[in-house]
Formats: sequence, structure tokens, C-alpha cells
Amino acid sequence: MVGELRYREFRVPLGPGLHAYPDELIRQRVGHDGHPEYQIRWLILRRGDDGDGGSSQVDCKAEHILLWMSNDEIYANCHKMLGEDGQVIGPSQEIAGEAGALDKSVLGEMETDVKALIQRALRQLEECVGTIPPAPLLHTVHVLSAYASIEPLTGVFKDPRVLDLLMHMLSSPDYQIRWSAGRMIQALASHDAGTRTQILLSLSQQEAIEKHLDFDSRCALLALFAQATLSEHPMSFEGIQLPQVPGRLLFSLVKRYLHVTSLLDQLNDSTAEPGAQNNSSPEELSGERDRLELEFSMAMGTLISELVQAMRWDWASSRQGPLARSSCSIFQPQLAEAGPGLPPTRAQPSIRRSRRFRPRSEFASGNTYALYVRETLQPGMRVRMLDDYEEVSAGDEGEFRQSNNGVPPVQVLWESTGRTYWVHWHMLEILGFEEDIEDVVEAEDYHRAVVGGALGVAVPSWRWKPMTELYAVPYVLPEDEDAEESEHLSQAEWWELLFFIKKLDGLDHQEVLQILQENLDGEVLDDEILAELAVPIELAQDLLLALPQRLDDSALRDLLNCHVYRKYGPEALAGQPAYPTLLEAQAQPQESAGKEPPTQYPDTPLRRLMEGCGPLGRTFLDLEHALSSGGPQETEIKPFLLQLQRQPQPFLTLMRSLATPAANKPLHLTVLRILMQLVDFPEAPLLPWHEAMDACMACLRSPDTDREVLQELMFFLHRLASVSRDYAVVLNQLGARDAISKALEKHLGKLELAQELRDMVFKCEKHAHLYRKLTTNILGGCIQMVLGQIEDHRRTHRPINIPFFDVFLRYLCQGSSVEVKEDKCWEKVEVSSNPHRASKLTDRNPKTYWESNGSAGSHYITLHMHRGVLVRQLTLLVAGEDSSYMPARVVVFGGDGPNSLNTELNSVNVMPSASRVVLLENLNRFWPVIQIRIKRCQQGGIDTRIRGVEVLGPKPTFWPVFREQLCRHTRLFYMVRAQAWSQDIAEDRRSLLHLSSRLNGALRQEQNFADRFLPDNEAAQALGKTCWEALVSPLVQNITSPDEDGISPLGWLLDQYLECREAAHNPQSRAAAFSSRVRRLTHLLVHVEPCEAPPPAVAAPRPKGRNQSHDWSSLATRGLPSSIVRNLTRCWGAVVEEQVNNFLTSHWRDDDFVPRYCEHFHNLQKSSSELFGPRAAFLLALHNGCAGGLLKLPFLKAAHVSEQFARHIDQRIQGSRIGGARGMEMLAQLQRCLETVLIFSGLEIATTFEHYYQHYMADRLLSVGSSWLEGAVLEQIGPCFPNRLPQQMLRSLSTSEELQRQFHVYQLQRLDQQLLKLDDTEKKMQGGQEASDKEHKGEKAEEAEGAGVAAAMGEEDEEEEEDEDLYYEGAMPEVSVLVLSPRCWPIASIRHTLNPRTCLPSYLRGTVNQYSNFYSKSQSYPALEQGPQRRLQWTWLGRAELQFGDQTLHVSTVQMWLLLYLNDLKAVSVESLLALSGLSPDMLDQAIGPLTSSRGPLDLEEQKDVPGGVLKIRDASEEPRPRRGNVWLIPPQMYLKAEDEEGRNLEKRRNLLNCLIVRILKAHGDEGLHIDQLVCRVLDAWQKGPCPPRGLVSSLSKGSACGSTDVLSCVLHLLGKGTVRRHDDRPHTLSYAVPVTVMEPHTESLNPGSSGPNPPLTFHTLQIRSRGVPYASCSGTHSFSTFR
Repeated sequence: MVGELRYREFRVPLGPGLHAYPDELIRQRVGHDGHPEYQIRWLILRRGDDGDGGSSQVDCKAEHILLWMSNDEIYANCHKMLGEDGQVIGPSQEIAGEAGALDKSVLGEMETDVKALIQRALRQLEECVGTIPPAPLLHTVHVLSAYASIEPLTGVFKDPRVLDLLMHMLSSPDYQIRWSAGRMIQALASHDAGTRTQILLSLSQQEAIEKHLDFDSRCALLALFAQATLSEHPMSFEGIQLPQVPGRLLFSLVKRYLHVTSLLDQLNDSTAEPGAQNNSSPEELSGERDRLELEFSMAMGTLISELVQAMRWDWASSRQGPLARSSCSIFQPQLAEAGPGLPPTRAQPSIRRSRRFRPRSEFASGNTYALYVRETLQPGMRVRMLDDYEEVSAGDEGEFRQSNNGVPPVQVLWESTGRTYWVHWHMLEILGFEEDIEDVVEAEDYHRAVVGGALGVAVPSWRWKPMTELYAVPYVLPEDEDAEESEHLSQAEWWELLFFIKKLDGLDHQEVLQILQENLDGEVLDDEILAELAVPIELAQDLLLALPQRLDDSALRDLLNCHVYRKYGPEALAGQPAYPTLLEAQAQPQESAGKEPPTQYPDTPLRRLMEGCGPLGRTFLDLEHALSSGGPQETEIKPFLLQLQRQPQPFLTLMRSLATPAANKPLHLTVLRILMQLVDFPEAPLLPWHEAMDACMACLRSPDTDREVLQELMFFLHRLASVSRDYAVVLNQLGARDAISKALEKHLGKLELAQELRDMVFKCEKHAHLYRKLTTNILGGCIQMVLGQIEDHRRTHRPINIPFFDVFLRYLCQGSSVEVKEDKCWEKVEVSSNPHRASKLTDRNPKTYWESNGSAGSHYITLHMHRGVLVRQLTLLVAGEDSSYMPARVVVFGGDGPNSLNTELNSVNVMPSASRVVLLENLNRFWPVIQIRIKRCQQGGIDTRIRGVEVLGPKPTFWPVFREQLCRHTRLFYMVRAQAWSQDIAEDRRSLLHLSSRLNGALRQEQNFADRFLPDNEAAQALGKTCWEALVSPLVQNITSPDEDGISPLGWLLDQYLECREAAHNPQSRAAAFSSRVRRLTHLLVHVEPCEAPPPAVAAPRPKGRNQSHDWSSLATRGLPSSIVRNLTRCWGAVVEEQVNNFLTSHWRDDDFVPRYCEHFHNLQKSSSELFGPRAAFLLALHNGCAGGLLKLPFLKAAHVSEQFARHIDQRIQGSRIGGARGMEMLAQLQRCLETVLIFSGLEIATTFEHYYQHYMADRLLSVGSSWLEGAVLEQIGPCFPNRLPQQMLRSLSTSEELQRQFHVYQLQRLDQQLLKLDDTEKKMQGGQEASDKEHKGEKAEEAEGAGVAAAMGEEDEEEEEDEDLYYEGAMPEVSVLVLSPRCWPIASIRHTLNPRTCLPSYLRGTVNQYSNFYSKSQSYPALEQGPQRRLQWTWLGRAELQFGDQTLHVSTVQMWLLLYLNDLKAVSVESLLALSGLSPDMLDQAIGPLTSSRGPLDLEEQKDVPGGVLKIRDASEEPRPRRGNVWLIPPQMYLKAEDEEGRNLEKRRNLLNCLIVRILKAHGDEGLHIDQLVCRVLDAWQKGPCPPRGLVSSLSKGSACGSTDVLSCVLHLLGKGTVRRHDDRPHTLSYAVPVTVMEPHTESLNPGSSGPNPPLTFHTLQIRSRGVPYASCSGTHSFSTFR
């Protein structure tokens, strides 16, 4: 049933709250490709703001869109329009029941009755000519109207006699007969669009119909047309001032419009429907269609030409030349420079750069570059802008003034604006002072540097653009141009030229055809041959030279504005309004041909006025002379009037002179006299009186107009309205009724014919409304037909051959810079109180004011704006003399209605000395309602006084309306197509390979259309953005959405790409072709990166904050990717996660796991760059995908992976010490591994990685010492250590070195003191002792909190042993002590303590005791932080160098002690060494192993009665090789295993912390707990109980230490599992989410909650107060990491 919304579930979003639904199948046809197409009517409905409820749906003015759709598109979007067999239900099937309602016999009888009634009506009508119509005639017409409403009888009324009957009835002077004719036409036109169009077209195309129709009959026919077309194209032009078009021109437009719609219907019906029988051959059908297309194009061009003249657009174009749009991508965001591969929009000869400051391209990230700029930049330095930012453009230069902690932080004085503006650090390039700058870089190179992001190596960027043409703009590839076609006009250009040839009459037409025949070998030219001609460009230029002399003024204006003339016309005339020059050239021969010399006229105001019109003005002076000669003959005046019809400039100049000041009274009287005489001639109504009628109204409204002039004006207007009532309608539209009333009041009613003129104008009120409605309908219908042609162009890929198509679009798209003030911008003004004084706000009198009456802060002024008005400036007028009534703070809000004023546009603080307060400037969107709220008054006042409100805005244009329609049609077309393509991809994933070519074709077509037809970048960008959002966005969303198997089509394609990547290196393979298609598709999808639109920026004289901007300090925020990029990055991240997860599952136990993983990661990186370019968004997705794969590992597997990475880094660092090629290879492997390890940052695995790295780093530092590589590694992977323990270890080494330097000074000081004592007592000590070995020993000490037994014992013997040490003679060994803090060094490595008294020789004990004494004294100084004194505990850690013969042995401290112990003994048992040292057997065996190896100095002899064997020095005589040089005997690195007890202890600790977190959050319910409080409570519970029990914690051995970072790592784990959730409004508040089964600590792992996919979480540094952390000060503040 027509009009019923049967398919509302298929909705297509067209805008905010706006949707389109398929409603009805209108017709079907066979498309150009031979497949059937169906025209579907889509209803446009609006949803309320309360959601998607059905009750809130209302029809949006019955708007609809007619769209031709293919079978596939209907199947994908409107499958309920399909029958059970899957075929489309045709329109004929819906009305089959109604068509068969009448019996054939009954229908035949009724047809006979209709024919008889028509004959009778004609006879009765002829008999009543000149008399009152008899009743029988009216009854006959009434019965005919009843028959006409029966649809099966429509064919009978197509009889030509019916048209004759209607013509006679419409021409009848009797109103009842004309009304009856209208009833019959309405009945006939009520069936369908085709019948209505045919009837109206048949009536309007009757010969000389205008001669038979008077004003009323024509208005009746126009009213029928308006009523018939009202529902076809419901389009509103509210707020746009439409011109006053007389009824005569309107009727002509109606005829043209009906003719075009009729031809369009014939085109749609010309092709036989599928299955229909047709006897015509395919050639005949094709020829008929070509003929119809040519006729339709010519008719459409004529309609556009007349419409342009009626809208007076042609005169506007004569004053301003057409603007040429720069050729650039319509899909790329418009930048100041042109895109890659396209010509730049502006040329710059060269730019300047600095000689000594680094550019942004040399830095790996924007943050690093920002830090460099902040540290380097000094006030007074020159800088250049690298990016567009608000009011500053890329390339602008300025002088740096200052910086602070605000946002943005940098203030620069910019040369382009002449004032300061705040920007961000990373946006600036330092040029330096003038002596640091040189002119070396060309502008093009600099442009590439700015847009591409690098002058050398490409770095990741949010706005990266490839430099190659294929990936930069894939859809505008240069096509191979046929040389023959380039020498001829295209069909569209030839048809546009042919349009002007067809406008020629008689001899002129034959002359132009003769030119064509002469150049085409004398071929006979008929209409069919003319349409298919291939016209050379040289011939076209000859025709363009011949046509201007043969065309009238209006046609000449069309020629000069058309595309073919601008492209191939004479260079002297192209691009400028040349038709006055041509008209002068035409007038000069006529003037010189006269036999009599020109008449000399006296110097009068009229002559001076006409001199500005050139030769045409001379012609008008001749006309005035003829009129004033007395009794002019009609034959004398008629040639002048005909010439004025062709060239009306002098006539319009004459009429517009009435708008000149009133001082020109003589001129005004002369003009009115001439116009009064011209009105009486029969040809006068054809002059364009309506185009200058506004000048008459200006003279009528002027208060200074003389009474005599006003009286003559009344006579003239009354006479003009009497001759043609059309001009009475025009006067009504211009508001003449009120103007005449005011003139009568001013002159006390003493103006003759003024009242009669006012009554005549008032009676035309309904006709004025009809004319406005008709103008709207015709313009709306033309716009809809233009949009339909654009749709056909998209569907068929055939060129648009309609003349003036680009002209019409240019006028619809062009804006206006004309500013409009006050009442022309707003519809009404409302105030909060005292509405009777609201008029004082707009009376332009600064002495009057509006005063409010209410409570403080409740006063407001509401402006209801005209549609489409963008406010250029909104100003509030105040006065300081109002004191406390003067506003102090004003806030401006905008909204779509009075109840939705939610958007704050600006807030301004008003100074007491202000008089004009600018509230808004240069709004970039239309706000229907703007409200000014006075929040506070000066001096605490309650009420306020406002002196005035001024609004300045641009002139409303057609562009907002046309943009809305264009975007709606484009969005609907491409969203329907996207759904059809998505359906194909869903059925067969392999069709995704063809998506690139499909998208390229569509985008290339839109690009070419914009380049050819759209006049400016704004229109082109609107079209490109809509096309991209409607076509690409849904496609990307569909191909990235996973199916029931969890795999998206694009994800499957990317997986296939990764699998065949190695095979694709062969360019001849199928894999290479496959990979090429995938790359073209991905680069096409990501080559456009539109930024998210920021909220509307409002410029005010006093910006609030810094440049009225938010915090855009980071480089990534500036380039936020669109939804397309988000979907693509999400898909790519899922693919990477699956790849990494599969690799980890298969290879995590391999010995070469880390190198293989690094290679796999490197391949993924290269694939990401190949597919998407080095865009930061996809690199981030790659990292997130790798992180997601790591997060899926169980705890022990993840611990094993982290240990493998820590081991690999340790091996590469130690291997790099080798040097040479092998060392360089180790460094390269280390660098690749570090890039991979960076992914651990912010993940739970980072905690275990730090644990193992800390152990291996400690052994490395203590065994071989520190190097520059340690710091470099930590600098690169520092974020992977949540506790920053490795960094603290290096820092403690630096502290120890400083203590060692202080200790050396301390030793010298003690030595000087003892020497002074010896000098006083004159005692000399002699002696010497020669040591057989030279020792260099490095002792390690442990820092402990509180006093210990070992320390106390050391203090008792300190003085004695120090005395012994002072008297030691010989070469003292060099001792270096390192103080290690247990807070950062592994406790397991330093748990074995050393007793210097029993284990060290006396000459070493003295130095050790001296250092202990030194350290105790250094800790005894007063400090701000009071706490327990730190003392030393000596450990077995460290290394030493021993001299053994000619060899230098590099050994550990344990090995040193063992070797020195053998200096006094020949042999020693291992059992006695264990008892003496207190070491564990494993630690002692690890030290003995290298010493007893082939390179070592000891032998281990096994004895039955001695457990462990006996050590003795190896005999030198048994050594076969010379014993000299350096020998490394330090025990090798012992690597841990994650599966051992230590790894399980880590897992138990993690499980216990999970239990604690869940238990604490459960206790706090839904309210949750702040993250800081949660960490503190967990740490308290860990230290004190009651959970976990002390025994359970002690079972974890030394792994029981817990810190804030460990707690946060568990929080991350629980968030990823979904056990814990964050509050959306309070992101730092956590609460329990789902039930969890807490497993016991001894179990393998804890699995709380669901294991669904969650995005990896990142760290963010916060500060909390530590409570109960071991080895921490009670008042210390510790840094930990929490989630973001």
C-alpha cells in the first residue's frame, strides 16, 4: 500500500537524528549494463532526542529521495521487497488487484459516455460565448470531473478534444468555468506523476497559450502546477531572499520544467523492461535513446539558462569572474600546502633554516624533540611553525618571547598576524638569531619536509603521507590519454556548444552549419549526425569566434559563462565579463551605417546618466528624443523597444537611477515621464521591469523624496500594475503596501491613485504567495533533477552532457561575503523581563536601554536567528555611567532550540570602562538560537541595563541548502552501495581483493566530478568527506568486524599476507600479485587521516585561557585518527596478537626463543610499514597486539619468557666486550632485542622481567664491572622496570665511587696525623716486609638498618688493628669498597656475610677496619631525616686481581681468600674451608671449579678419609706452557630457571596479592576504593595480618618482600581478567566486578574472573605514602605505577 512504512528496519543514517527508510518501489528499467534497475522511494524520518523509540518518530515534512538500485543493492538493503523466489516484487504486482476491479463491458460503456460528454461540453461552451454559462454546462463539466477521477478511464481523457475543451474553459472570462476546468485537471492529475506531468505539459505546450490566457487563467494553471509539485520536491529555502519573478517568466519556467520532466520520464521508460516484448531492433532502441538524451540535455540547459536569468545570478557573475578551484584531493583534509603529487597552492621562492640547530626530523619522537626545543630556545630567537595550529599556519615565522607552565606553554610574536600567539613546543623549528640563519632550502623541499615529517629518514607520525604517487593519492592516477581524443572536444563540450548553435534562428543558424560543413568535408548534417560529431578544437575555436555576433544579450552571457568558452574561447575574452564590449562592437556598425550624422543632445542629467552605457546609451537618448517629439508613432518606437529587450542595460540603468539621492529631482521626473510613456506600448510588458523594481521601492520609502516625484511615481506604478497585474504581485512581494500607507500618512492622503494602488497590491497577496511557492518548487525541482543526474553519473560512469551544469552548481555552491546587520540576521529578540522595552535593544539609539527586573544572574537576551546565518560578530553595547547596572560577566550559549541551550560559546568579563563588548566572532556553524546571559553586574548590582545588541552576519546563500541535499543523496547512494559490497565480501572473502579497484573507481569518479563541476574547495571537501564517510567507513567497519568464528574478513586477508610474505619476493609469483592487491587496499583505506573535529572555535577579543584551546600538548593528540583508522588499527592489533600468541605457544621452550621472537617481531614491523606506512597509530597497534599475546601466557610461561629475555640481554652485553666484528654483531643483536623488550613496559610481565634482569645485572656488575653500555641499555628500556631497581643499582655504584674518593682523602688525613705524632716523639720505625704476592682486592659491603653483632665486634678491635695497619711496610694492596643497598640489590646475592677478623689477613683487615670507621663517622653527622644509623656488613661479593708468578689472576673474593689462605699452607681440605668461611657447599664449589681447571693454579685431590677432597698449589714443573699474562678465573654466570622454587615463590606471591585485593574490594562493595587507599591496605595486610598468615608468608622464603609496584601489577592482572573494574566517572576508583574462585597459594596459577579479550593497560606514575615497606624510612615517599 502506497505510503505505508513497511521496511523501516532498513534505516540509513543521513545525519544527526535523521534516517532514511525504503518505502516503495516506483518503477523499473534496464540499465546501461543490461541488468534491471529499480527506483525506490526512501522516506526521510527524524528521531526524537529521547532515543530510538517508535513514539518519537515523526515524518520530516514528507521528504523523500528517489534512488535507482540494482538487484544486489536491493538484496543487501531491502530484502523484504523480494518475493519468495528471491526476485524483486515489481510495481505492477501491487496494483494488479485494483486494475481488474472493473468489468471490460462496463468500462467500455463508461468510455462511450465520456466521449459523448466531451462533445456535449464543447458544443455548450461554444453556444455560451459572451454570456453567463448555463447550468447544463456546469453539470456536464462536473460529471466529466467525476469520470476523470476513475483511473482506468485516464486513457480516454488523453483525447486531443479534451485539451481543446480545457483550453477553452481556462480562457473563459467566467470564474466558474475556469474553476471547473481546474477541478477536472486536478482529478486527472491525481493518479500518478506521469499522468499529471503529461496533462500539465500538454496544456502548457499549446501554441500561443499565453495569448489565450489572461492573468487569472494563468494563475489558475500555475496554482495547479504548484499543488501538483508541492509533494514531489519538498525543499525549504527559509531565510534566503528569492527574487521577484513575474508570472510571465514563471509560466515560461513551468513549461520548461514540465518539458524536462517529461523527457526524463521518457528516458527512464525508453528501455524495454525485462521480459517485455518489443519489435524494435537494438540499433533503433539505442538511436531513440540517444535522441532522447540529446533532447533532454538541450531542454535541461534551456531550463538552467532561464532559471539563472530569473534568479539574476547571471548579473552577479558579470560583476565577479568565476573562481577556479585548485586541483587537490577532495578526500584529504585541506592544508595550507598542496598534497603530495599535486601542484602547490602557493609558490615560495625559498625558506630559511638554521646553521646550528637540529630539525625535528633528526629525533625519534615528538616528545624528545619538544624537550630539545624547550631546553635550547632563548628569548629573541627566530622560530618557524611546522604545523597548522588555530590562527597560525605552517611556515609562519616569528620571535620567541617567553614560556611558562600553561597550556600551550610558548608565546611567539608572529609576523603573519602582527601579534603574539601561544603554541606548543613540538610545533616550532628553531632558526636562532639572525647570524644563525641561512637561505638554502627551496620551498618545495621544505613543504615535503613539513608534510612528510622528515628530510631524511621517515619516522613514525600521526599525519605521515607517502611521497610516492601510488600510495599518496591512489585514485587520481594519470590515465593514458588518447591523442586523437585530446585534439577533439568531448561529447559534453560539443553538446554545450551545440546548444548555442540550436538557439540561432534562420540565416545565422545556416551560416554556422555552413562553417561546420566546410570543415567536415561537406557532410550533410541532421540532428542525429550533429549529436555524434567529433569536432576538432580548431573548429570549435572558429565557432566560438562566430557565435558572439549572432547571439542576443542573454544568450551571450550564457556563452561567456559556459565551460567550453572559458576553456577554448579567445584569450582576450576568457575569464572576464566581456559581453558589454561585444555589444558595443555590434552597435558601432549600426551607428556608422546611418546616413545622417548623430544628433547632438543638450547636457542634461539624463544624458550624463546614459553616457555611462556607451553606444547603447546613445540609442536610449534617441528613444527619449522620439518620445518627447510629440505623438510618436508605434512604428518608430518599436525598434527601440525590441533592442532594449535584447540589451536591457540602459533601461535598467534608467530605472535604478530612482534610487539615487532625492537631490536629483529633475532626473527623477524625467525618468518617470519616460517610463510612463513606455508603459502604454504593447511591447513594454516584455521589458525586465521587475529587475529594477527595488529602486522604485527605495524612492517610495525614502523620507526625503519630493512630493511631486512621489506623485509621479504613484501614477507610474498604478499604470504599470494596471497594464500587467504581474507587477502588482511584484510590488506586493517587495512590501509596497506598507510603504504606500506610510507615504499617505506623511502627505495626509493627498496622493492621487495611491489608495487605488494600495488596494490593487493588497488583492495580489495570494498571488504573491503562489509566485513564491512556485519559485521554490521550480528551484527545488531543478536541484533534485541535478542530484538525480549526479546519481546516474555515479551509477553508469557516463559523463554529464548537460549544458551549464557546472554553471548551475557554481551558483548553488558559491557563498557571499556581503555582511548583513541586525534585523536581517535574526527573526525575533526575547528578553527575560520587561519585554515591552526589548525594542530598545535594536533601535540603534545609545541613549535608550533595556533594563531587567529579577534576581541577580537570571537576566538573558535570546536571539532567534534566520536559517543559515553564521554570526560574524555579536556585540553588546553598554555604558559606564550605568554604574552597578552595567554587566560585569557575560556568557553566551547556543543551541538548536530554546530548551537545548547547552553549548557555551564564549564568556567575557566586562571592564567598567567598556562601551562595546564583542561576544562572538567568526562562528563556523549555524546556531538557531543564541542566548546572552548576564551572570554578574558591576559592584554587585542585581538588575542590568543593556544599551543595544548588534549582530553582523553573512548573507544567506543557497549553499547550506544544497550542501544538505547533496550530502544526503551522496550518503544514501554510497551507504547502499557499501552495504551491497559488504554483502559480497561476507559471502566470499576472496572478493575483498577486488575492493581496491572498486573503491578506486568510485573515488576517482568523485574526484573528477569535483574538479569538473564544483567551484570551490569548500564544496569539494564537503562532497569528499561525505563520500568517504558513507562508503569507506561502513566498509571498513564491516570488513573489520569478526564473524561467528571470531575472524574478520580483513583480518583473514592480513593473515594470508603475512603467510605468503616470503614467497612474494618473486615478482612473477601469484603471491606477489596477491600481496600487491592487499597493499593497494590498505594504503587506500589509510591514506586519508581526517582529524576529529574539535568543538566550534569562537574567536573573541579577549580569549579565555591560552588561545581558547584545550590541552593539545602532545603530538599524538593533534592527529587523533578517525573511526576508520581506529577500526583498522584494532583489526591489525588482533592479527598481530594472534600471530604472537601462536608463536609463543609453539616456541616458548626453544633454546633460541629470543632471537627467533625478535626476528618475528621485526617481520611484523616491516609488514606494518609495507601495509600502512610508518604511521604511529599502526605501530602502536602492533605493540598492543604483541602485548596482548604476552598477556595470554600463564604466569610461569610468562616468567620463563621474561627470564629468557633477561638472559639474552646479559649474554649480549658480556659478548659485546669481546670487540671486533663479533662484538659489533652482539651489539646489533642487543639493539634488536631491546626494541622488542620495550613492549614489556606497562605489562604485568615487566615485574618478573625486572626481577631476573636485576639478578643478572648484579652478577655482571660485581664480576666484570660497569661499562657505558649498562647505562645506554637502561636508558632505552628503562620504562620496562616498574621499581626502577636497575637504575638504582647504577646510582648506588656512583655513590660508592664518590665514597671511595672521600675514603682516600680520609686515609691521607690519618697518615698525616700519625706522622706528626712520630715527629714529636722522635721515634723512627724501620722495618720492611717483602710480600711474595701483590693483591688488589675489592670488598663489597651491605648496608643494614640497626646495630648488629658483627659490627659491634668490629668496633672493639678497630683501634688495635688500625695501629697494626699503620706500621705495615711494603707495597700496600689497593682496596676499593662498594657499598650496596639491599633496597635495590638482590638480597639472595648478599645473604652470606664475611667476618674480616677471621677470613682476611692483617694487612687487609686494617684497610677494611679503616673503611668501617670512616663510614660510621660519615653517618654520624646530623641530618634532616632522623632514623637508625646505617652500619656495614661485609659480604663475599666482589672480585680481585692476584699476582701468581708471571700471571695476573682475575678472581672473585671467595677465590682470593682461598688462594691467600694457601700462601701459608701447602694443602687444605674443602671441609675445613667450609667450616672456616661459613659458605654454602654450592657457593664454594662454584669458586673452586675455575681454580682447578686447566687454566687454574690449584689441583683437587680426592682422598677417602677427607670429604670433598684436598686443594693444593699445582707444581710449576708439570705445567707444559709458559705461565704469564691475564687469566680470567671468575666463576661463570649462573642463570635461574622460572620453573624452580624461586619462580614458584613469585607465583605464590602474585596469587596471595590477588586474594588480598579481591577480599578488600569485596568488603567495600559497589562504592569501591581509591587506588592509593587500596595499595596501602594491601601492604598493611601483607605486613601485619590477619591475612595472609605469618606462616604462609614465611613459606615464601626470601621472595616474601612486597612493594607497591607488585600490588599494582596484580591490579593490572585483575583488570585484564575482568575481576576488578574501574568507575567511568572516577577512573582511579576500583571495585569488585564478578565472583572469583580464589585458589590456594600452592596451586599453579590464579584465574579470577572471565578470560575475555581486554585491551592491555598502561602505567602512569603517581605518588603515595608508603606504610610498612621493608627497609624504607617511615616518612619516605615512594613512586609506583598505576593503571591508565
